[in-house]
Amino acid sequence: MSKVLYTRHDNEVVKITLNNPARNNAFDDEIISSLISILEDIEHSDNIKLVVLDSNGKHFSAGADLNWMKRMSNCSHEENLKDASMLTTMLQKLNNLKYPTLAVIKGAAFGGGVGLISCCDIALASENSIFSLSEVKVGLIPATISPYVINAIGARNARRLFTSGERFDSNIAKQINLVHEIAKEEDLEKRISYFINHFKQNGPQAVIAAKKIVLDIFNKEIDDSVISHTCEVISALRTSKEGREGVTAFLEKRNPNW
Repeated sequence: MSKVLYTRHDNEVVKITLNNPARNNAFDDEIISSLISILEDIEHSDNIKLVVLDSNGKHFSAGADLNWMKRMSNCSHEENLKDASMLTTMLQKLNNLKYPTLAVIKGAAFGGGVGLISCCDIALASENSIFSLSEVKVGLIPATISPYVINAIGARNARRLFTSGERFDSNIAKQINLVHEIAKEEDLEKRISYFINHFKQNGPQAVIAAKKIVLDIFNKEIDDSVISHTCEVISALRTSKEGREGVTAFLEKRNPNW
């Protein structure tokens, strides 16, 4: 069976499921390659409202498979660069995916698993989840995931957690903005349905544009180019078919047709 499952529900919700429970959903080059292919397919698909990233088994992800790491330690520097670039490609594609993403975490999320969470737009964790950036425990560092994790939790928190390798619970994960919500494990499906229902109500092109503008202008100086870009985006949306329909539907007190 595939280590990554890819399913489409009611033609609008896509689910990516890490499916290697025997290895606690630790990922290797095979899983990374599968995720790249899946994310590329989603990027070029139409009419998707939400992408859900979850897992089968007890844990979300133990991070990088240490058997893979041991194998790569016997490879050349050039081979390791090529291998690392695959991981960065996958993370970048997940982070920049045009559709909104929801990570659903149960059990442990260690190392690269924290990187996957950090690349998603929304993170929902069970109350018994446990997290760690544990790479220093085996003489490594969270290098390729670092831009996304630092973006999610901030530099000061990253400095502590990158260097200590300590474990922390879902409450701490929420405090540092790694996750947005905590729920009992038996209530996770209800919360997933909540997000699905909300995204189905929104203008699909507006959602794509809303995510893109955050990625476009985050950490940029508010200068003339940024101001001009925001004006261009809203002007295009106001005159779009979807924008006109949304405003008209609101004024007519009916549901928009999209």
